[in-house]
Amino acid sequence: MKAELLSVGTELLLGQIVDTNANYLAGRLALLGIDCLHMQTVGDNLARAKQAFERALSRSDLIVATGGLGPTEDDLTREAIAAALGETPTVDPALESELVAWFSGRGLVMPDRNRKQAWLIPSARALPNPNGTAPGWDIQKDGKRIIAMPGVPREMTPMWESIEASLQGGGALRWRTLKLLGIGESAVEEKLAELVRSTSPTVATYAKNDGVHVRVADKAATPQEADARVAQMERAIRARLGEYVWGTDDETLAGIIGRGLEKRSWRLAVAESLSGGDIARMLMDAPGAARWFVGAVVLPSADADALEREGRRLGGDVLLVTPHGKDTSELRATAPGRTPRLEIRFRSPADGRRRALLGGLDLLRRALTD
Repeated sequence: MKAELLSVGTELLLGQIVDTNANYLAGRLALLGIDCLHMQTVGDNLARAKQAFERALSRSDLIVATGGLGPTEDDLTREAIAAALGETPTVDPALESELVAWFSGRGLVMPDRNRKQAWLIPSARALPNPNGTAPGWDIQKDGKRIIAMPGVPREMTPMWESIEASLQGGGALRWRTLKLLGIGESAVEEKLAELVRSTSPTVATYAKNDGVHVRVADKAATPQEADARVAQMERAIRARLGEYVWGTDDETLAGIIGRGLEKRSWRLAVAESLSGGDIARMLMDAPGAARWFVGAVVLPSADADALEREGRRLGGDVLLVTPHGKDTSELRATAPGRTPRLEIRFRSPADGRRRALLGGLDLLRRALTD
């Protein structure tokens, strides 16, 4: 089955909102073993939306559309689908009654413009929306299927979960992402050598804000078979790069540091200069930070000794300092029984700040590794 995602809304094209729906749905399709080969985004224009659906129908078996199901004049997804399929929408009495009841239950009279949300075409059935007024459409015609859902994620996600089980994929796709620090992307690829040329599983490297990611992915007839092949490749990668791997998948450096501190009943203080408070901001977002993070001090152009003096006043069992430097800086993490250090080199203040953030967090992780 070849799938396509179609997002409707001018606000997406203007960059006013981020299309998190496409991100979510692409991941769900992958887990079902359904190949998502295309994504489209189209504004609130009937002619262009109709063309987008026609293009999707010409090349895909399944089209999953989000957005444009509201009651206003610029909500045109129903009209576009009907035009692309050559069908005429009419008001469904049962849907209309449900809409009237939804409004009356809140002490309101339904505006006439909401009546279009009760439309159906002959090849569509309505998808219930317990979280809003816009039912979805599930259309099956000539071997093609269109699933149209609201663009509001809190309405779209439950609707998708209600219909997901009806989709049949061609196997199962599984993946694993290993996250590395202390090594560049080209060096990672060099160490992996022939592994990056594997076609089952595939191995790909990416430079990210939190280091280098290595994604292992495989598609097989069953989830168990795909999982086994991904796990085998992960072991091979760890054998070559294990010292640099700090986490997997959705793990964050701050979360791993927090777990390490709680495991030892230690508390952390941070004294920053080169990193400019970025480490403290990231740590504050970690789950349970209030239990192990005592606070931070940020001083401009401060050396290690000045930072250590100020940091000690915060208390804590572990202290990380990121001294100011012109083109080098030696970071250090002082913990009970250990004081690992890391020298970083940088080309500009912005580069130094980024390297101090990642280097400091990785130094903390290493200080908490048994």
